[in-house]
Amino acid sequence: FPAGLLVALRQRVPNPDHPNTDREVSMPSLSYCNISVLNLDRAVQFYDQLLGSIGWSPIMNFGERGRIYGDGASMFGVLTPYDGNAAVAGNGSMFGIRFETVEAMTAFHNKAMELGASNEGDPDERMPGSHLSYFRDPEGNKVCAFCLG
Repeated sequence: FPAGLLVALRQRVPNPDHPNTDREVSMPSLSYCNISVLNLDRAVQFYDQLLGSIGWSPIMNFGERGRIYGDGASMFGVLTPYDGNAAVAGNGSMFGIRFETVEAMTAFHNKAMELGASNEGDPDERMPGSHLSYFRDPEGNKVCAFCLG
């Protein structure tokens, strides 16, 4: 990542409530995403276990259409296409899940491998302070697990 990115994600600004102090603010973040799947049973089995390993659970079930998982702050949908057309993994699409520690990021990546994901990049420090890993779920959707700083 460019050096300025980490600064932009977490910066300190003056605190109007307390003169001569500042506060940390974060940029807006992604709150939900949906992936489209062909084999819903396989995808739900994969994501029930993978997202369950980080404390996310199903928060909305849509029967034969799929389900949405959440942690109280973010949501991740595993759904069949609403328009009824065939699902395809997004060409160039990727979703990232941020972790506070490299150990948690690595455990998540390893859990994905254990559940049948295909490895697209082992957990590694790609740039100073930027640890990332990549995998594809059984439907071919690309996911990045990362830890910054």
